[in-house]
Amino acid sequence: MSLKALKERVKTDLSYLAFGGKDWSRMLYHPEGHVYDVVIVGGGQSGLGTAFGLLRERVSNILVIDENNEGSEGPWETYARMVTLRTPKHLTSVDLGIPSLTFRSWWEAQYGAKGWEAVDKIPRGDWMNYLRWYRKVLQLPVLNNIKLNLIEPLEEGLHRLSIEGPNAPSSSLLARKVILATGIQGGGEWHIPPMIAENLPKHLYAHTSETIDFQKLKGKKIGILGGGASAFDNANFALSEGVDEAHIFIRRKEMTRINPIRQMEASGMIERFHALSDGDKYAAIAHFFKHNQPPTNDTFDRATSWSGFNLHLNSPWLEVESAAEGAVITTPQGRFTFDYLLISTGLLTDPALRPELKLVESDIARWGDFYKAPRELANPILDAHPYLSPGFAFLSKDEKGKKDLHGLFAFNYSALISCGVSASALSGMRYGIPKLVSAVADQLFLDDRDKVLHHFFSYNETEFNGEWSKSKLKA
Repeated sequence: MSLKALKERVKTDLSYLAFGGKDWSRMLYHPEGHVYDVVIVGGGQSGLGTAFGLLRERVSNILVIDENNEGSEGPWETYARMVTLRTPKHLTSVDLGIPSLTFRSWWEAQYGAKGWEAVDKIPRGDWMNYLRWYRKVLQLPVLNNIKLNLIEPLEEGLHRLSIEGPNAPSSSLLARKVILATGIQGGGEWHIPPMIAENLPKHLYAHTSETIDFQKLKGKKIGILGGGASAFDNANFALSEGVDEAHIFIRRKEMTRINPIRQMEASGMIERFHALSDGDKYAAIAHFFKHNQPPTNDTFDRATSWSGFNLHLNSPWLEVESAAEGAVITTPQGRFTFDYLLISTGLLTDPALRPELKLVESDIARWGDFYKAPRELANPILDAHPYLSPGFAFLSKDEKGKKDLHGLFAFNYSALISCGVSASALSGMRYGIPKLVSAVADQLFLDDRDKVLHHFFSYNETEFNGEWSKSKLKA
């Protein structure tokens, strides 16, 4: 099979499901211009899958916007530096149950069944190519190079989105519903420890989420702070680009060896997470944070195969200072000098850190507002996460903010405690996207409840035209 033939198969499969039927939602008119039923912010895998899910629900008055160039959405062509995805290849995601839309179908259309059997893990670049194909074959309505600056609540449950960028059709968009499908960083910001930000000039360090010119680091010695999978991905990438030495520093005495996601994938914890009590949810994610995500075995083996790779356990950074020769760090194991530092310390989640939510973040309920964790688990980082509905909707701390928050959804990493990893891990999207789409469609429907019921009760179109006569009966 070829990709051309697969495209026809997708078209046939969707036709059997009556995909593309007439919308049921009402069209709103506003003096400022067109009103979208849904605007999805983010054109990566989450945004694309959500757009397809809405189209399957016959909600087609939608738009996806992304601040990146076409084909560079999400992390795969920017700061993701792993060789392969960490997710097992057999798990499905944004296909939403359509076999011809799976990555496996896309792969076998080019390399055959034996080619699929030979795959261990999905290569990162091929995953991005699959997403490009997915967007194209489904003809999803995506506009690139558009950045969202601000969400402003308006009357009647509308939201004005202030935008900018070379492809922006105007300075703003109007939407009934807004979905922030903004990935791992979309719920807050990447974290740089103050000790580093306050004591080092910026030319001596970068967070691993940033664009980094590794060509300038050829032959250099770099230090990496962090013990998760991303730290090892960046060490591998740096060494493959010609860095002379890469040193990873981990505060733990031993490497973390457990990946909770693997357990969640098989136990029902991903798809049924919403059914847990608040106490169970909080405890589960506290446990999740405790273990973090270790590097895959092949990633670790690849890193340790480099002669320039060094691993320092039980080595938290106690002090960081700038010197003529570079960045000097102090650990319990001694002092080290590096030409450059990579910071792989993850992110902080808090709606207050998102500029687009500036007008509404004070109304957004946090976990700290609704749940008091036991002392042994309490964590202000967890408490700052938004307290979302099972359908990823922002909730208000009180009655005052309900109107302004109505119609806003967070399908990003900030949903971790409320909805589990269904919006942040690839293995959870086949469960999370249908919940999100259903919640959005329910809101659209209930917002129009009065008109929907009026049309229902007043409906009088004749369907049956048969006639009955006693004279036609046999004696």
